[in-house]
Amino acid sequence: MAATTLADTVAPTRISPAVVAATVAGNAIEFFDFLCFSYFAVYIAAAFFPGGDPYTDLLKTLAVFWSGFLFRPLGGIVIGAYADRAGRRPAMLLTVALITVGTMGLALVPSYQSIGAAAPALLVACRIVQGFALGGEVGPSSVFLVEAAPPHKRGFYASWQIASQGLAVAAAGLAAVILSLWLDKEQLAAWGWRIPFLLCLALIPVAFLLRANMPETLEAGGHAPVRGRLARSSGYVTLGVMLIIGGTVSTYVGNYMSTYAIATLHLPATLSLSATLVGGLSTFAFALIGGWLGDRYGRKALVIGPRVALAVLIWPAFLWLSAAPSALTLYFAVVVVAGLTALSAGISLVVVPELLPRHVRATGFAVAYAIGVSIFGGSTQLVVAWLIKTTGDPAAPAWYVIATSLVTILAMLILPETRGRAID
Repeated sequence: MAATTLADTVAPTRISPAVVAATVAGNAIEFFDFLCFSYFAVYIAAAFFPGGDPYTDLLKTLAVFWSGFLFRPLGGIVIGAYADRAGRRPAMLLTVALITVGTMGLALVPSYQSIGAAAPALLVACRIVQGFALGGEVGPSSVFLVEAAPPHKRGFYASWQIASQGLAVAAAGLAAVILSLWLDKEQLAAWGWRIPFLLCLALIPVAFLLRANMPETLEAGGHAPVRGRLARSSGYVTLGVMLIIGGTVSTYVGNYMSTYAIATLHLPATLSLSATLVGGLSTFAFALIGGWLGDRYGRKALVIGPRVALAVLIWPAFLWLSAAPSALTLYFAVVVVAGLTALSAGISLVVVPELLPRHVRATGFAVAYAIGVSIFGGSTQLVVAWLIKTTGDPAAPAWYVIATSLVTILAMLILPETRGRAID
């Protein structure tokens, strides 16, 4: 079917910055929780799995964390379908309520010493609820931004999803550095690791109130069942998974850089954690630049170009970093990974929603995003650690980024250009 042009559409009323902030809040909260959990996993393991081998307890804690990823596809299907049936705003209110439960669990569930085996069981339950909620969060919120934005600014509006992740990454890195300098190990183990989650929990009611006053972009009634329409759009959903893979892997490789700097390069912990702050700020800036450029020059150019550049530059960057570990080489590698990833990732969130019919748009994109992130995002750190150990090559993570970048480039070459397309 031939795409129509901007002249065939009527630009919606400009949405306020507060509405944009409310829309991206859930995604930002998830990234903040993700990184804080990673930073303080050793202390969380001691609180919920005490008395055994520390390494085994840490693995149990990481398994609890990754359990949330397993439920993302289910959340994408259920909450995405709800958003396509009841509306974007009700779905986003539901996800922020569920996210509250998960974050509250991380912040407030008593330790094993206080309530015994119920502690890790409650922790697992909270992670499952949070994973289910986040699986259904990105689809409706990204679709809302695409539908609410003026047609010539859809890329820029949607890029705030990735930009908000960058702010969350920077905030998590800053929190980890401050806590590591302010508290000793005993204080961190006893209660200090809960502080970031408590701060995050305090912000959630603000996001809920902002979302309660959001406009709705889905007209009521008159649409076929989601299942049938989704089946007719399965090709775009499959290509959407491929599109998400490259950005997901390079994002989580970027988030892994602090651990990589400490465990593999043996750089000081404070320097290593500060790389997260650099990566977060790079993600914020380059995501917005990519969204703006994507609206001017097209989706294909801004997805394919930065991914080609990343595939070319990442191996030399890792070689330089592993040969001469320092603040300069670490920050350079982080900016290469985070900056080029964000430059293409923001605009990639627009492509599939612009191709899907309105009444299957949230479900289709939520499923594509959740599958890509749950399988590839959830396993990236394990794959990277395995590659380094198996090959003995500290630059091995670069090859994983290159391989998945080629998958994303292939998907974008197949997908049509959607800049200027009337989405209804």
